[in-house]
Amino acid sequence: MRKTILGLVVCAVFACGYSYASEVNVTFDQNGSLAKIMEQINEKTGNSSDVLAPVEQTKALKEWTVMVFVNAKNNLEKYGLKDVNEMEMIGSTDKINVVAELGRIKGYDSSDGDWTGSKRYLIQKDNNASKVTSPVLMEIAKSDMGDWKYLVGFTKWAMEKFPAKKYMLVVWNHGSGWNKDEKFEAAKGISYDDETGHHLTTPQLLMTLKETGKIDIFSMDACLMQMMEVAYEIKDYTDYVVASEETEPADGYTYNTFLGPLAAKPTMTAAELSKATVDSYTDHYQSISQGATQSSINAKSLANLTALLDNWTSEIMKAGELQVVKDARSKAQDFYYSSNKDLYHFVKLVTETSKNSVVVSKGKEIMSFMKGEVILHNRAYGSGYADAYGLAVYLPSYYSAAYDELKWAQESKWDDFIKWVK
Repeated sequence: MRKTILGLVVCAVFACGYSYASEVNVTFDQNGSLAKIMEQINEKTGNSSDVLAPVEQTKALKEWTVMVFVNAKNNLEKYGLKDVNEMEMIGSTDKINVVAELGRIKGYDSSDGDWTGSKRYLIQKDNNASKVTSPVLMEIAKSDMGDWKYLVGFTKWAMEKFPAKKYMLVVWNHGSGWNKDEKFEAAKGISYDDETGHHLTTPQLLMTLKETGKIDIFSMDACLMQMMEVAYEIKDYTDYVVASEETEPADGYTYNTFLGPLAAKPTMTAAELSKATVDSYTDHYQSISQGATQSSINAKSLANLTALLDNWTSEIMKAGELQVVKDARSKAQDFYYSSNKDLYHFVKLVTETSKNSVVVSKGKEIMSFMKGEVILHNRAYGSGYADAYGLAVYLPSYYSAAYDELKWAQESKWDDFIKWVK
């Protein structure tokens, strides 16, 4: 026989020192022990000592769950609040779930209660642009949003509680592509948590998606993340990668114009939603005359692109066209870090100046493949980005051993090419 009780849990005695109260519905056998009952309570609440409110599992399978990991535990705090308020201009519907975690720390923005820690929300539509009013499903007093395992926890929680036919994960924060400058190699990555001093590295993005399982769209509302090195790392666990080759303005995505089209057409395919994300972002910055780049990459195409690039670079090195490559490198479209070059533009410059017919032929093949198969959608606005075609690559004048950690370096010949060029 099974009974249902309403448990009022007060955890003031936990070693972690947190105290809270929450009401949860728990079922247990007559023979169940207190320990078993507590296990069920923990299961119902997400097994967190920081849960302030129970989460009701959504029954119906919706078309999309969009998960936004807003790590505003840094100098972007006010923009994190702004973006969650933009999400509330659209909100969840009977066809889509919009789920967000917002993290804050002291010292940057005191608005909306000046609370700290992290809160998880099922975003609901409202008309208040200065206060987040969506129900708080979970509150975590001490979060580490720079820990990849924590990102896994948020993503799996959202997918379990708000199941859907398709999933999009947006990682919101500072970004630096695969790296920063040579002396800052240890700081390469995304999602910097100033409270803990941690961040996610490029290999940890792969570790994250291995744990969560496939995500239809993996998007990075952060600077400099649309790089071959980053996209290749996660290519087997997502269909589309949406990000910027260049730095992003602090305001990042405009979430109302990004989510609005999805709410209007919830049956969008992953390709359609990734394109809508690119357009929403670039339309906004074009409307205020601010330079911007954003693109959607077809992750499934990257293995074939790698094979084409390997053959091409081998022919270049065989032909000994070092000066041609160095000249192309110096002229290729670059971004905030001069070692980040637009891959298509670099190939184009080499192809146009090479004297070797095989190099030219294989270069043209790469360019055709990139336009037809790799770059699903690209938008670049501003005179400084005339040759930004949608995917950057690392092409420095020095070689860092840290590059060897990347899956791209291990499985392609690009690292050999860099060493040859430098």
